[in-house]
Amino acid sequence: MKAFIDYILQFGNLNQQQTDLIISKAKILELHKEQYFSEAGKIPRQIGFLLEGVVRFCYYNNRGQEITHHFIEENNFVSDQQKFESQVVASEYIQAVTDCRLLVFSKKDWDDIGNTIVGWDSITGLILKNCLLKTIERRSPLVSEDATTRYLSFIENFPNLLNRVPLSYIASYLGITQQSLSRIRKNIR
Repeated sequence: MKAFIDYILQFGNLNQQQTDLIISKAKILELHKEQYFSEAGKIPRQIGFLLEGVVRFCYYNNRGQEITHHFIEENNFVSDQQKFESQVVASEYIQAVTDCRLLVFSKKDWDDIGNTIVGWDSITGLILKNCLLKTIERRSPLVSEDATTRYLSFIENFPNLLNRVPLSYIASYLGITQQSLSRIRKNIR
């Protein structure tokens, strides 16, 4: 819980009573490896904060290939927040890559927090902006760089993921085949 409250306090001030209210609305959710937190084609029912583990956002392209869009590690929010807030059908899957432990909030509880704490919308707006900026910073180089440079950028941006995430997911994230990733890894050792 401390990591969660510390994370939120980076984006605004809350008193003890407010943090107690937030914590009282949170539930613990255990996800096993490969289970879904949210599925494409369904309305997201909860927003989460990842305490332990790694999740990935993925979708299927028009050829039926699974594409990993991005990864989220511990101490970050897990949700398609815009779809969650507006209760619109999700277009991506959010899947546990490892066993995960999350703090989750239902839509009702999240709205109750927003209706009770003055300034909560401002805090969550800054959190969303931060999450989007991180995603853009990590994805932008993938468009213009060659495969080896993309892999080296991945290592730099996600140093803790190499031994936690299957190579097939990393290859998908980088937009290359698993065979190409194996060649790249062999060449840079």
